Amino acid sequence: MSVDYLLHENPIGYAVFKVVAQPDTVGNRLREVQQSVQDLDKFGKMVELVGLAPFQGTQAALQELNDISEGILSDFLKATLETNLPKAGKKSKITLGLSEKNLAGSVRAVFPNLSCETAETSEVVADLLRGLRQHGAKLIKKLQPGDIDRSILGLGHAYSRAKVKFSVQKNDNHIIQAIATLDALDKDVNQFSMRLRENYGWHFPELSKIVSSNDTYAKVVLAIGDKSRLTEDDLHDLAALVDNDETVANAIIKAARTSMGRDLSEGDMEIVMESATRTESLASFRRSLSHYLSNRMGQVAPNLSALIGDTVGARLISKAGSLTNLSKYPASTVQILGAEKALFRALKTKGNTPKYGLIYHSSFIGKTNAKSKGRISRFLANKASIASRIDNFSDVPTSKFGEALKRQVEERIEFYNGGGVPTKNAIVMQEAMDAVLAEIKVNDPTAGATEDVEMADGITAKATEQAVRKEKSKDKKKSRKSEGAEVPDKKAKKEKRKHAEDDEVSSKKKKRKSV
Repeated sequence: MSVDYLLHENPIGYAVFKVVAQPDTVGNRLREVQQSVQDLDKFGKMVELVGLAPFQGTQAALQELNDISEGILSDFLKATLETNLPKAGKKSKITLGLSEKNLAGSVRAVFPNLSCETAETSEVVADLLRGLRQHGAKLIKKLQPGDIDRSILGLGHAYSRAKVKFSVQKNDNHIIQAIATLDALDKDVNQFSMRLRENYGWHFPELSKIVSSNDTYAKVVLAIGDKSRLTEDDLHDLAALVDNDETVANAIIKAARTSMGRDLSEGDMEIVMESATRTESLASFRRSLSHYLSNRMGQVAPNLSALIGDTVGARLISKAGSLTNLSKYPASTVQILGAEKALFRALKTKGNTPKYGLIYHSSFIGKTNAKSKGRISRFLANKASIASRIDNFSDVPTSKFGEALKRQVEERIEFYNGGGVPTKNAIVMQEAMDAVLAEIKVNDPTAGATEDVEMADGITAKATEQAVRKEKSKDKKKSRKSEGAEVPDKKAKKEKRKHAEDDEVSSKKKKRKSV
């Protein structure tokens, strides 16, 4: 298909070129044709500059670039096309070559008689646009050497700066990376601890039963080293490593005296000590990263963190991709988020779908009995969805709503276990809103609408509302009664019609007999 015009978007403005010599569409992939595009003299005879619409500044260029990336036809580009392209009719259509396929749809919507081709739909357009990008600075004679390069540098920095710009409160990318690193550290710490217990167990096997924590085990191994040097003088140092528990420290010293482990060579002991050092450093880094994640969740998603916990909340954000994506998910999606494989397997085999995904690791699911786990998971997913939306769209980070939602979940668990009736949601949310407004020192703008305002005649607003409701209920009752009265009237009419028809039939029969 032939191409009449080309739109070349460059950092200094929009340039419209007319295709003077149509390229060879049959032999487009031949080496000679490809080389003709790369040669400036040959390519300059194929296209001709029709018009150049320069941008007014860097901000205007950045706005146009954002519109192009989103497939939006701006007013400036629309005016450029109207000025430099001839009017196309139903019989005389014009084909325009573009580089962005999303922009082509917007152009066709505004110019219905204009046909658009992109680099994906036409190889000829792809070659011509490639030639324009290569020789564009030389084909536009109004430009000075280096103008396009400087414009590319400035516009590239501005565009990249706008893409990576983030808000301190809404930056959830660090949470995604932190929870991924935390999961990797858990595996590494467990792997190193297992190998450390295996290696040091040949020397002091009883220590593995006395100290169960991996982090504490690595610290104790570093403090003991060779078990034969342990004495009563090391009691306080060991107790400091095991949470000041002298009973455990005494058990370690006694076990070291009667241990059945063999001695290790100096080379083996050095390897064991290096392994213990690495395990302890990984565990220390994991603690600091967990503390960082807790603080970050308190800044980005305080309500979600207060409701479901830092780790589970961070995993939900990571699985959704961002806090914004999580806030857009319905509660049913949040409930099974992380159990996609089980869901698709159940749909494929027509089995039971999973009741929970990542929220299964929440402490609320463990507190509930087996019969109520499904109901609590639905209720918890609903509250988690609300908390994520509050965190995403609120300007001031606060955990008041998350704490209120957490109390609701706890009350619902007690209700399922045979407890009292939970508090109504409207009351809980109003209390949380009052607490937030009191914290930021702002008066409730909707408080006047709910107050019992006294009118001029002494009648309150609530009383008038109740009166209106009573009148509406009376009208409904009357309408129902009238509908009920109409039903027997219809039945009576039908019966009369039947009797009349029967009388006519009987009279006709009598006449026939008399004849």
